[in-house]
Amino acid sequence: MNMKVCFVGIGSIARRHIRNITAICDAEGIDLSIDALRRQASSDKDLPGEIDAVYTSYDELPSDYDVIFLTNPTEFHADTLIALHNHAKHFFVEKPVASLRTMDKMRAIPFRKDSIYYVACPLRYSSVIQYLKNEVDLKKVYSVRSISSSYLPDWRPGKDYRDTYSAHRELGGGVSIDLIHEWDYLTYLFGMPANVRCFMGKVSGLDIDSDDYAIYIAEYKKMIAEVHLDYFGRKSIRNIELYMEDDTVTGDLINSRVSFLKEGKTIELTEDRDAYQKREMAYFIDLISKGGESQNDITNALQVLDLTQGIIRGR
Repeated sequence: MNMKVCFVGIGSIARRHIRNITAICDAEGIDLSIDALRRQASSDKDLPGEIDAVYTSYDELPSDYDVIFLTNPTEFHADTLIALHNHAKHFFVEKPVASLRTMDKMRAIPFRKDSIYYVACPLRYSSVIQYLKNEVDLKKVYSVRSISSSYLPDWRPGKDYRDTYSAHRELGGGVSIDLIHEWDYLTYLFGMPANVRCFMGKVSGLDIDSDDYAIYIAEYKKMIAEVHLDYFGRKSIRNIELYMEDDTVTGDLINSRVSFLKEGKTIELTEDRDAYQKREMAYFIDLISKGGESQNDITNALQVLDLTQGIIRGR
């Protein structure tokens, strides 16, 4: 099997995807070729060695790709997909699927029924979320609490946080969108809530004009959910807590650990940093190879993006 792909944007997440897809294709005997589309002003000296050709404009790009990966800034996803829609059979869109300003433009794209449009949702594939999905009876959950708290200046070592998109509302920054993972995995585990209320704003001394906190309370038919997201936590926390009929179960996504507090049992699910994103990439390759329905298509990803703003479309 041959696979020809192109990455639009070669930042840190694209490099991780390139490393993972190369390893998977090597293991499965897939003949992989990788091109890149990037700004002309950028240097090619630091490009990953796996890249075969580099293009600097849409007009130059071939139109026979199996997959185009949209790993450029979120603000440009919709315009890029429109411009390159006829250049590939399938698309992998890095999360978030769009910015708040470009959601309607993304919704209006005439998506092909025979193509796969997959939006990244890597924490679904983490060992903790997979354990909760497959080993815990989620019907017994009365309440769930999810928290992601971390310090924005520590996110990208060596880069001034004030120069990143996260710091600027007009570039699509803000903790509600940056940490969309929490709502994504909650909807994966429990579906969409019936109602949601949210509070967002800025309370810290960080030199940003985007929101540095987002707090939510959501109602399900037989369950309640609380979500806390912030940019200012000085000790990183990424946990999910399940308050259940017979126990309280906590999932620590940073340390890959699930604990049953009443039972006094802890399960260590140690994995390296690439493991869950490699599982996601393997799922995507299998999806485009064998066919099937994307578990996170653009429609679903837009619904989750709405949810981060306290919106449940159609209600």
